[in-house]
Amino acid sequence: MNSVTLSRTIDAPPAVVRESMNELEQFMRASGFDEVLVDGETVCVANEVGIATIELTLELVDRPEADLAYEQREGIFEEMRTAYTVTPAPNGSEVVATTEFALDVAIVGDVLDSTVIKRQRRRELSAQFDWLEGVV
Repeated sequence: MNSVTLSRTIDAPPAVVRESMNELEQFMRASGFDEVLVDGETVCVANEVGIATIELTLELVDRPEADLAYEQREGIFEEMRTAYTVTPAPNGSEVVATTEFALDVAIVGDVLDSTVIKRQRRRELSAQFDWLEGVV
């Protein structure tokens, strides 16, 4: 399983950061996805990565250690899950996002590899943190 983790201190209390993250469509769109559709506990996203378009159907899941978590139900990954935690920090809140994924080689093949996915995911998470800084 591959993993990408990013963290950032946001200048706002944890409750305010969590409330902003709960604006799920905007939070997911902030990552730079080309398409985002939220329907209850299901989130569908699409994004151009290199020469490929990645489409994922994600489901929100309850993980006691996470403030927001979702897992892929349909898409290019054998497995993919992301969790965000928000904890108090001296200058506001520390937000930590971790995505773990295993590629389905039969689908991905030579077009995408874990290095490309990790680089893309870092950009997406960083963009979400930028958005949080702008709205809190």
